[in-house]
Amino acid sequence: MGAAGKIRRLGFRKWYERELLSSHANLVLLLLAAVGLLASAEVYTARLPVRDQLEVLLAAAASAVIGVVSLRRYLYLLNHAEYVADQAVCGSCDSYAKWDLLDEQAEGTRLAVRCRHCGHRWTIDL
Repeated sequence: MGAAGKIRRLGFRKWYERELLSSHANLVLLLLAAVGLLASAEVYTARLPVRDQLEVLLAAAASAVIGVVSLRRYLYLLNHAEYVADQAVCGSCDSYAKWDLLDEQAEGTRLAVRCRHCGHRWTIDL
């Protein structure tokens, strides 16, 4: 389910909160991957048998890959949530996230919304 479906099901505020929590969970994963990478660097020594050296290098490589993926996911989710939140303000009465979802346009990439206070209509790009 895309962002439009989740916003329709949960509402904007809960969707926004969950996006931020999900992005920060990826930040925690990044920190754990950094700890794993540092631990691999601490354990590695040339005096280990070749098999153990390869295991440590494999653990370091896995930690690095997990770290890069989690960093990219963290930044994407955080920026996407902020991008959508910046558009959630009514241009007429400046109320934030107090709108009703009218329609999904362009296959869920745009939302047509209406302000609950003043009735102003605008679109939000996802």
